[in-house]
Amino acid sequence: MATSLKIEDTLKSRVQHLANQRRRSAHWIMLEAIQQYVEREEARDNFKQEALASWATYQETGQHLTGQEVRTWLNSWGTADENTVPVCHK
Repeated sequence: MATSLKIEDTLKSRVQHLANQRRRSAHWIMLEAIQQYVEREEARDNFKQEALASWATYQETGQHLTGQEVRTWLNSWGTADENTVPVCHK
């Protein structure tokens, strides 16, 4: 799929300057930027969907963990006294 972009001269110069510094082509810089943007936005959408699903489950069941329970569990990671995943409760 061939695609063309119209970008302002200022941005074009910035991309070209960065490409020269990185010893890459301007095309490579733009593709990398687009890929990173798409991946970030997809991750953001996935996070939002997970949050909405978690909220719906909480509304249905009332099952949850407190922030302190999660922090205590996470703080134990990598220690000799690493805790197992806490059990959700009402």
